[in-house]
Amino acid sequence: MVASQMSYWMQRELTIPAVRRGFHLVTRPILQAIPELAEIEVGLLHVFIRHTSASLTINENADPDVRVDFETAMNHAVPESLPYVHTLEGPDDMPAHVKASMMGSSVSVPVRDGRLNVGTWQGIYLCEHRDRASSRHLVLTLQGKRSDT
Repeated sequence: MVASQMSYWMQRELTIPAVRRGFHLVTRPILQAIPELAEIEVGLLHVFIRHTSASLTINENADPDVRVDFETAMNHAVPESLPYVHTLEGPDDMPAHVKASMMGSSVSVPVRDGRLNVGTWQGIYLCEHRDRASSRHLVLTLQGKRSDT
């Protein structure tokens, strides 16, 4: 096997500055953090968020109304008005944990020919469920077969 065709692994952490509560496209900063992606012929990018009150998802990336509707739907599904017991960090904390568990802490994206192999209108979202969150830390793990070039 030629060295350039051997399995390739890399892992990097990315800090996303604090953002307001809502759904934020982070595809671009993720791609900027892993220029090695361009060398992968076929593989997988795994993105994991190291927090329990924010989440990740993949969805429609073109119409900003989608982000508003996501927030509306999640607030309806998980209202802050429930009688939560865990309230030490504020009224938005426990609902944020529930939303994060529902949405998920990671996404895996196929890679082909040096690009994410997603649909035309798909992007990776950071779902911020807290009113006053701090920066968020993502772990990016890229694996795959390097191209021959």
